[in-house]
Amino acid sequence: MIKGMHGLFYTPNAEEVRAFIRDKLGFVHNDIGKGWLIFDLPEADLGVHPSDKAHHSISFYCDDIHKTVQDLKSRGVEFSSGITDERWGLLTHFRMPGALEVELYQPKYQKSSRRTGSKVRGPLKSPPKSRKPSR
Repeated sequence: MIKGMHGLFYTPNAEEVRAFIRDKLGFVHNDIGKGWLIFDLPEADLGVHPSDKAHHSISFYCDDIHKTVQDLKSRGVEFSSGITDERWGLLTHFRMPGALEVELYQPKYQKSSRRTGSKVRGPLKSPPKSRKPSR
């Protein structure tokens, strides 16, 4: 059963990005050895959008974008845009080391992911295929 989602930033500045997420964003983490930090995020959601080309994006969301922006700025986080009002939420962007730019938004939609386990919403069209064990 799927329990969550794992995202990755690929960058030549991995140590700087890890320190930024740890120190500026304040995420709890596990050091799995040699400074390799895995961050424990409190929630996640996943969207799929139409596009002419395949790519992926990571964004963070919050309950109060104005308060969050103020808090992050006090920790030295640089924002690359003002807050805009989109159909789906309030949106801004901030910079991370290694030329990474990340979205921060306050959703206008109601989050319902605060459940303790995954739940299938509707019948499966066919049962999952069993996998043969690898040798």
